[in-house]
Amino acid sequence: MARCTLCGREGLVSEAIGVCADCLRRRPEEALRVVRERRRRFRQALGLPEEPPRGPGAPCKICVNECIIPEGGRGYCGVWVNRSGRLEPLPGHGKLLAYTYLDPHPTNCTAGYVCPANTSRGYPKYTFTPGVEKGYYNLAVFLLGCPLDCHFCQNPEHKLHLAGDTWKSYVKTVEQLVEEAMNPRVTCICYFGGDPTPHLPVLIAASRRILEEAKKRRQWPKRICWETDGLASPPLLREAAKLSLVSGGIVKIDWKAWTPAIYEALTGANGEKALRRLRENTAMLAKMASERPEPPLLVISVLLVPGYVDAEEVRGIASYVAKLMEEHGVNIPMVLLAFHPDFRMRDLPPTSRRHALEAYRAAREAGVKEVFIGNVWLLGDYY
Repeated sequence: MARCTLCGREGLVSEAIGVCADCLRRRPEEALRVVRERRRRFRQALGLPEEPPRGPGAPCKICVNECIIPEGGRGYCGVWVNRSGRLEPLPGHGKLLAYTYLDPHPTNCTAGYVCPANTSRGYPKYTFTPGVEKGYYNLAVFLLGCPLDCHFCQNPEHKLHLAGDTWKSYVKTVEQLVEEAMNPRVTCICYFGGDPTPHLPVLIAASRRILEEAKKRRQWPKRICWETDGLASPPLLREAAKLSLVSGGIVKIDWKAWTPAIYEALTGANGEKALRRLRENTAMLAKMASERPEPPLLVISVLLVPGYVDAEEVRGIASYVAKLMEEHGVNIPMVLLAFHPDFRMRDLPPTSRRHALEAYRAAREAGVKEVFIGNVWLLGDYY
């Protein structure tokens, strides 16, 4: 752990960020100057854009970064490139950068606490058996690329693949993905990563074909699920969520923080813009969720990063979620995830048990009805 370069505070301060949460809340402009310089040097070393490019070039509207990608350049996600004035994914049109594997039920995904495969929620329409779908699988689809640059990324290898040329080993066509999903033992298809957002146009088309084929082959259910930062353009996320809505799947949005400066310090994205987009997209999905009470369409997750994502941050997110629940008459569960030191934040400890319980109480007091603590095996008396 490091010392805050602004106030001198010792303790739960990561060297990758260089400032404490209090300074990010009280002195955001000054604190973010420190953070931005540290992130810039790291991105530069990887050969990825140091910040979302602003052209001149071709505009990308897939996510909140709204990159304007110069000729021969890449977007902040590392996936979209400008080739001769036209934007296309790094591997070419209609192709993905992904690897897949079969994850047996009961799945350990973020929404496992309410997933039909684990809990029978939505039975008999969205799961064909009461209890756990034993002997069946989730097709886990890990996508390379992300609109964010989280210092605590649990899967940072995807950045290294994009920075070099090993991404070529992960090219997958829509046809390949559809055929893998047609395994009769697959009942869920879950897109995560990285983040599915940069690949959404291709994934939406592929998922439509998956559901069409599933009906033809009488392989139902085939639930379409997304685990995402929630920063996609609203029209794209709406189309993705429609596929989850009709198939019994779940959209899992990971809110990184409530304070804009803390959000940016952790992720690299403009915190003000990101939080506006998150509120907009979460409200949109909450409204859609009223069309299907069970299983819940929307689940919110929050990673409890020591020193940064505390009960105050959780309370802010939970208060907004509770407001949407009341407004639309829906249930939106929250999952509070214990932190594991990784990537550039290995100097912090795992989440303490006390931290998790304080965050849990904050979410419940704010009005969220279902709150779960995930990764409980990581919890300890660390601070």
